Amino acid sequence: MAATDTGFLTPDRAAGSRPARGFSLDRSDRRFLVAALAALLAVRLLAVFWLPFVDTTEARYAEIARKMLETGDWITRQFDYGVPFWGKPPLHTWLSALGMRIFGVGPFGARIFILASSITVLALVFGWVRRHRGRDEALLATVVLASAVLFLGASAFVMTDMVMVLGTTLCMVGFHTCVTNAGSRRLWGHLFFVGIALGLMAKGPVALVITAIPILLWLTIGRRWRGVSALPWGSGLLLAAVLTLPWYAAAEIRTPGFLRYFLIGEHFNRFTVSGWQGDLYGSGHARAKGMIWIYAAGMFLPWTLFAAALLPRGRAVLAAVSRDGEGWHSYLVLWVLSPLILFTPAANILGAYVLPGLPAAAILLVSLWAAAWGRPGRSARTVGALATTGVAALFLVVSLLSVAAPQMLRLKTERELVAAARAADPQMRFTYWGPRSYSAEFYTGGRVAFTTNADEIDALARNGARDAVAVKAHDAETIAPRLAAGFTRVGPFGRRVLYIENPAAEVAP
Repeated sequence: MAATDTGFLTPDRAAGSRPARGFSLDRSDRRFLVAALAALLAVRLLAVFWLPFVDTTEARYAEIARKMLETGDWITRQFDYGVPFWGKPPLHTWLSALGMRIFGVGPFGARIFILASSITVLALVFGWVRRHRGRDEALLATVVLASAVLFLGASAFVMTDMVMVLGTTLCMVGFHTCVTNAGSRRLWGHLFFVGIALGLMAKGPVALVITAIPILLWLTIGRRWRGVSALPWGSGLLLAAVLTLPWYAAAEIRTPGFLRYFLIGEHFNRFTVSGWQGDLYGSGHARAKGMIWIYAAGMFLPWTLFAAALLPRGRAVLAAVSRDGEGWHSYLVLWVLSPLILFTPAANILGAYVLPGLPAAAILLVSLWAAAWGRPGRSARTVGALATTGVAALFLVVSLLSVAAPQMLRLKTERELVAAARAADPQMRFTYWGPRSYSAEFYTGGRVAFTTNADEIDALARNGARDAVAVKAHDAETIAPRLAAGFTRVGPFGRRVLYIENPAAEVAP
């Protein structure tokens, strides 16, 4: 069978001697792109320090990691002290806990290894595209991905998704390299199975499904099934099993019921049952079915606008895909579509669910632009430069405001409130009126109580310790009279008003 029928590269290409021709950039363009990458990294690194944890997602996962570090239990993550968290596997929590062990408990430690994961994704994209399309196309695709609004935001966000994307990206790059480059088959075949293990340890079987959809469709549509034999199935599966099964077994032994909840609840009920009530750790995110496509368009901004600019060249785009004997464009298209296909019928989704397809979306946009328009013209380069600069500038402004004027942003964070109370007394005890706040738990080191019992508020004056009470603004009129005798109103901090108990000498007899 001919190489173009199987999707394998010709012998010359299999040896990796010459990438497919895309377009070339001049020196000034390359310098700008390198500078843009450096600026995006710098801005994101500043945000790692400056942006506080906000309720609920990032603060929740950061607090789970802090509890892991505090308790020393690296098997069973804890939703609260003594309450297991069965919602996700532990890889991203391990990374955050390890970061805090090395760099101290705080946002930098919790985020730094998540940022390292995103940088690794960018490196995978650059290396893969450079081998197939050349250095210039690789550099541009990397900048497009790094500056996409969702990728930049999630690149150091304490949650499961970016670590899973590292796994799915390694799978997709590893599989394609394995079946199209005989010289790298053994290495990249095993890295494919490492990617599977990373995905299973970051988010579970959903990572395997997101990877399987595009690969199986690509093999079927292009009649490329011979490529499956290139994978080192025996040693690869053994490697994946060694990297994943010990923790899954240990987690079930430690807390029986984990596997049933995680596999059935989190991977079936969450996506098929609208407003799923079985969630032990929050609530479902009910959305209209098909909403994932709207999310995809928004999360790929500002580059969604460039994708729209390809529409007038639709015939050239279709020709590039249809004449793609090696399956480069079809592989990317299916990779982009994979999370959209999976989550279109889902009843509970988040915008972050499109993240696994963004690496392919960035590569595909640049590759199709090269096929349809050739080298970016002056106007495209100007608008692209403005878009990249604008995204970086917006992120920088938000980061600066979070430090200089946090009240302006009205973030759902307790950082400033806790700092103000501790400035008055480092041993301050905290009580929050209302539901649980993960941000408050993190910034108080877990030393905070939550209540809606007025008698417990009254008892604070008699507990022999100095207390700080945080009350939502709309509850202040109700709670303030109970605090009037021994507490001073410090002022509002975001959504809450802080009251601090007067020192014992200042309390009227």
